[in-house]
Amino acid sequence: MESSEKFDAIIIGSGQAGKPLALALSRAGWNTALIEREHVGGTCINVGCTPTKTMAASARVAYLARRAADYGVRVPGVEVDQAAVRARKRAIVERFRNYGTKTLKGTANLALLFGAASFVDAKTVEVRLNDGGGQRLTAPKIVINTGGRPFVPPIAGLSSVPYLDSTSVMELERVPEHLIVIGGGYVGLEFGQMYRRFGAEVTIVERDARLVGREDPDVSEAVRKILEEDGIRIDTDSAVDRVERDAAGAITVRYACEGCERSVTGSHLLVAIGRRPNTEELRLEAAGVALDARGFASVDATLQTNVPGIFAAGDVKGGPAFTHISYDDYRILRDRWLKNLDARVGDRLVPNTTFIDPQLAQVGLTETEARKRGLDIRVAKLPMSGVARALEVGESRGLMKVIVDAKTDQILGCVVLGIEGGEIMSMVQIAMMGRLPYTVLKEAIFAHPTLAEGLNNVFLALDA
Repeated sequence: MESSEKFDAIIIGSGQAGKPLALALSRAGWNTALIEREHVGGTCINVGCTPTKTMAASARVAYLARRAADYGVRVPGVEVDQAAVRARKRAIVERFRNYGTKTLKGTANLALLFGAASFVDAKTVEVRLNDGGGQRLTAPKIVINTGGRPFVPPIAGLSSVPYLDSTSVMELERVPEHLIVIGGGYVGLEFGQMYRRFGAEVTIVERDARLVGREDPDVSEAVRKILEEDGIRIDTDSAVDRVERDAAGAITVRYACEGCERSVTGSHLLVAIGRRPNTEELRLEAAGVALDARGFASVDATLQTNVPGIFAAGDVKGGPAFTHISYDDYRILRDRWLKNLDARVGDRLVPNTTFIDPQLAQVGLTETEARKRGLDIRVAKLPMSGVARALEVGESRGLMKVIVDAKTDQILGCVVLGIEGGEIMSMVQIAMMGRLPYTVLKEAIFAHPTLAEGLNNVFLALDA
């Protein structure tokens, strides 16, 4: 190893917290080292948001093309070129990745190192460089932004089956004949619907009683109805016992379902039941950093671990595994270190959007959560078939749902399962951030005809 090089800050991982933090610190004059094991951009750019939403866009085009007759348009036939879909995805990922790499390399005071990092002690990091050799770095502040990876469950027979995860499923060059998905969370649902639209038969097997279990039962049921309308078979209350592969390559998943034994056989298997943190290779024990039972780095409200000077940001610390949360973690560290502000995690609103189609977007409390807290609430729902714009564009599946404090008229939560649900939810989030009573949105003048007009009607339903 070379002798130690001193920095003001070391950042391990170039995800949605690490990259912008490295840029902010170096531009403020801090001598900063950013260590990346493989590609700049983290999960989001390389194997998460960017590639999945790019492929979902292709799937939506196929879906609309098959529905062309609904709009009075004749399309003789629809064929999906999976290799071309993959090539488009790869090109967009590479564009995003290369732009980020070029920006980092062109920034003064910033050393970008490609290699695997591990702790020597609480102030020292060792890097095994990808192009050979190594380097030892020291700094008073070190940030862990190493993200996570797909979790592999202990299912009997899984190790002998060529299963897919959320990364490898995007590299298929042909549409599967029958894709079996283990897991009914947002990853399983997005890929399940995507490949159904590409032309595959799809079966989703979910252990819990409902899909997207974080949502209210009525919302979960609405999601299930939409996916089943799209031709997806869904088995809930289904605990997978084992998987098998026959001599011809067919994969069978066996599971207990509502007191009986069932099985489904397909050509491909996608395992999508969670993620685990990338902490094993960091040698955090050498620095004394505490991990929770699942291996996530434990942090306080300032994102500091139990070791002074060592911080964790993004998915590696647990909590909501969303890109926008990782980016907000960056803002907290930036504001504390460069602006001397007392920025903390606190009770931040955590919006999320599942990019099934129509989108499922939620912010604030669900009805279930609000009632568990014993809050005095009012709840209103509006089917998307009650939104003029949704009807006009032929996208009227889903619903809007709002939860309001009965005493203060403050909006406590909102869920939109509908076309551009994420954008509509964000409008409600802004109102919540501004502490606006629901009556402001109920009486607002929104341009006609827009999806936003639905907010008038769903909040009006509170007074019915």
